[in-house]
Amino acid sequence: MPNTFCVVGHDARQQAAARVLRRAGCGVTAADNAAAADYILLPMSQGRVSDEVARALQGAGQGTLILAGRPGLPVRLAAREAGLPLIDYFRRPELECLNAVPTAEGCLELLLRLRERTIWESAFLVLGYGRVGRAVARRLALLGGRVTVAARSPEQRANARCSGCRAAALTALPALLPEFDAVINTIPAPVLPRTLLQRLPAGALIIDLASLPGGTDFAAAEELGLHAEHALALPGRCAPQTAGALIAQTVLAILEEREEQKERSEP
Repeated sequence: MPNTFCVVGHDARQQAAARVLRRAGCGVTAADNAAAADYILLPMSQGRVSDEVARALQGAGQGTLILAGRPGLPVRLAAREAGLPLIDYFRRPELECLNAVPTAEGCLELLLRLRERTIWESAFLVLGYGRVGRAVARRLALLGGRVTVAARSPEQRANARCSGCRAAALTALPALLPEFDAVINTIPAPVLPRTLLQRLPAGALIIDLASLPGGTDFAAAEELGLHAEHALALPGRCAPQTAGALIAQTVLAILEEREEQKERSEP
C-alpha cells in the first residue's frame, strides 16, 4: 500500500503526527515535494489556503487523498478545484472522543491559572454533557470540585447524576448562575446571552470551549466586568504531542479501513 505523506504545517502538533507516521513505517515529505506523496495531511482547523497548502495542492498528483480536520470552506473548495478527494478526519467518532481528553486537561490548566484557587471544594457549572462536557465534569469532580451540569437532554442529565454531579435543565440557568463564579460552556449555541450573563457574580470566569462562534456573548461579558475566555484549539496549544499522535493514529485507521474495503470489493 502506498504510504508517503506530505505533512503540511510546522507546528508541534503536525510534527508529532509526522513522527508517529514515520514510526509506523510511512514516508514523510514536505509541501514542496507533494508530487511524491500518496496523501496530504493538513493541520486541524485549516481555515484558509495558505501558501504552503496551495503549493501542496498544486504539486499533488492526480487522485492524491487529502486528510484534513475541520477544513474551512476555502480549503474544501481548493481541493475540489484541484480534483483531489478530501476526508475530514475529525468526523471520526473515536478522534472526537479522544480529543476531549486534552481539551479537558487544557480547561483545568486555565481554571488553575485564571482563578488563583484550587479546584478542590470549588463550585463549577458545566454547560453541556457531550464528549467534552463529560470529560471536563469528570475531571473536576475527581479533583474534589463541586460540579453541576446543565444540559438540555434528560438522558444527559441522568448520566451526569450517575457520575456524581448535580444536574439541571438549561431552563434553570437564571436561578443557577448567581451561585457560580466559574462556568465552563461546551454547547455551540448562544446559551449565555447578556440577559443570563447579568445573573453571574461580579468578576465571574467563563471558559467557553465551544467551536466558533462559541456560546457566550463575549462583548456583553466584557461590558459586565466578567472574564470570558474563548478557549479554542486547546489540544494543539496544551498537549500538541498527544494531539498530533491522535491525529496520526486516526488517519492510519482510516487508510487501513479503505484498504480493507478495497480488498473486499476486488473479485
